[in-house]
Amino acid sequence: MITKLTLTIEEDTIIKAKKYAKERGKSLSALVESYFGLLTKVGEAEIPEELTEKVKTLYGSVSLPNDFDYKAELEKAIYEKHNK
Repeated sequence: MITKLTLTIEEDTIIKAKKYAKERGKSLSALVESYFGLLTKVGEAEIPEELTEKVKTLYGSVSLPNDFDYKAELEKAIYEKHNK
């Protein structure tokens, strides 16, 4: 269900945010929804207990776009490594 939300934000920030959204072909509402989604996912993520302490400190430190294709990037890296 989509619900309307009213926010109070500095005008300068709104202008910059609208420009940012327009440059990416998105609406400001879509950006805010995406950002809130990311914020809530971080809080919900559970760190598997089998990770070492060093790895646990790095958990969640990388943020990738929603359309990131891990397999395609892996194939590309392997191809580049072996075809130099």
